[in-house]
Amino acid sequence: MPIRRAILLLCLASVAAGCTQVSAPAPVNDTLRVQYAEDWEYWMREYPEAATSLGYPGHDARWTDYSPAAIEARNTYLRESLARHRAVDTAGLDAAARLDYDLYLQMLDAAVRGLDFHNDAMPVRGVIPRNLRMPLNQLEGVQQDIPRTLSLMPAATVQDYENRAARLEAVPALVEQTIALLQAGLDAGMTPPRIAIRDVPAQVAGLIVDDPLTSRMLAAFRTWPAGIAEADRERLTARAVAAYRDRVVPAFEQLHVFLRDTYLPAAREDIAASALPDGAALYAYNAQWHTTTTLSPQEIHDIGLGEVTRIRGEMDRVMADAGFTGGFDAFIRFLRTDPRFYYRTAEELVAGYRDIAKRADPGLAPLFGRLPRTPYGVVEMAPEIAPSQTTAFYEPGALGAGRAGAMHANTYMLSMRPRWEMEALTLHEAVPGHHLQIALAQELENLPAFRSHSSYTAFVEGWGLYAELLGEDMGFYQDPYSKFGQLTYQMWRAVRLVVDTGMHALGWSRQQAIDYFAANAPKTEQDIIVEIDRYIVWPGQALGYKIGELKIRELRATAARLLGDRFDIRAFHDEVLGQGAVPLDALEARIDAWMAAQ
Repeated sequence: MPIRRAILLLCLASVAAGCTQVSAPAPVNDTLRVQYAEDWEYWMREYPEAATSLGYPGHDARWTDYSPAAIEARNTYLRESLARHRAVDTAGLDAAARLDYDLYLQMLDAAVRGLDFHNDAMPVRGVIPRNLRMPLNQLEGVQQDIPRTLSLMPAATVQDYENRAARLEAVPALVEQTIALLQAGLDAGMTPPRIAIRDVPAQVAGLIVDDPLTSRMLAAFRTWPAGIAEADRERLTARAVAAYRDRVVPAFEQLHVFLRDTYLPAAREDIAASALPDGAALYAYNAQWHTTTTLSPQEIHDIGLGEVTRIRGEMDRVMADAGFTGGFDAFIRFLRTDPRFYYRTAEELVAGYRDIAKRADPGLAPLFGRLPRTPYGVVEMAPEIAPSQTTAFYEPGALGAGRAGAMHANTYMLSMRPRWEMEALTLHEAVPGHHLQIALAQELENLPAFRSHSSYTAFVEGWGLYAELLGEDMGFYQDPYSKFGQLTYQMWRAVRLVVDTGMHALGWSRQQAIDYFAANAPKTEQDIIVEIDRYIVWPGQALGYKIGELKIRELRATAARLLGDRFDIRAFHDEVLGQGAVPLDALEARIDAWMAAQ
């Protein structure tokens, strides 16, 4: 008999004796669900940019408070949340609830340990914890967060536009808090390396324009939805223009001067994470966080060396199939320089990506039993961030907020964007890669919100890299150049294991890493430099891709071998993606159980 009904019957039978309530402990699953819901609401309230990104309503008019008191309050809440979770008696949990419990415990524990390295407190934010002593670099910070968040906000009602204006008006406080954090990092000897953040002042300057309505931060005020009265349009536009001119521009000018004159000149020269205070421990923590394993930097380095050797053998075979006889270095020069491999305009490049994505869509049905409802598209990357960004990145959608997913394609320096890499990149960033996996996770029912939005690097990026391999099954890589491009992307992620650990744990220089990358992968010079600088400011993040992909491939091979004719690739993929992103050990346990059930 369900416990609530039993309590009700007991109470009714005891009314004559004066019973008005029977006390009993809440069911364990209910206790946990309450904590998950309360914690999630707390983190959405404390990190309104994340709430906007995830389509969680009610927090679109504010920015995160990075005052010392607010940071300490969040740190305290995180520690108390961990203690509260540990205190739960798990004896009555079923298997699904136990997995939720274990994953949340692991997530909270990892986030609390990250406080020792000055990480932000939020346990579910993304694949990269933000270090509050180094809150800004060429890939992240207020110069990216503010325009990105504004671009993700809903724009359907008067209140939506009021929220946009309120956020514009609040930019100075966020920028001032960021400068204070940057100064605290300087005082503590914690900064990104100067070489990696050389373009950041220009990124900030690129956000300052003479005509407010030409700023992408005010794009929503140039096109209005039906139903908003002309008087409201005029009033809100005037408010936004005034906020940009009188508040946003002075704030970014202040940040630009600080970065140019104070921060950049004082930033550290050494590129290694080990050069930071407690840097070796920080790198070991990051490696564990991003791979969800206990592999040491040396073990990861050795795995990378082995993969580089293996993939190079495959490259040589494809080169022979292409009939090229000039040697590996000459073939790379040919791929990097021959005009046939490059588009002439940004519009053509973006259209090329869209064509690949459109061709990928029908290839999903033979490989997946479940597909997401959330649509996606390919858009051009914002020009002010493109010089320091990778070739493309994916921005998750939010179906409840009416926002599609988006693959952002980098059109900066078209001579560095070869066609032969585009198929593999599109499959990674869009479908069957990030969009398919992340949208399916967001649409899963009966999971706590922290599960639907988990972002374990090894799973998310491992799946993206595995998705590139599925191009073979989907009819891609038909010419040897596109096939070589796919192998280039495999090599790229193998090289990451070598150079990331090399720079941060084994004493490699930046130039040594660039040279190793260039010698083994036919990525263009611009891409290689951007990538190496990315690994420098995000130590350990690049390790998750290959480690995750190798595990998924291993599980597929094991399932195919053990199940034989009973192996169904669609069922396997649905099982891999059926519980959202999880650590690799949890994924392995899930696939083992699935195989046993077959």
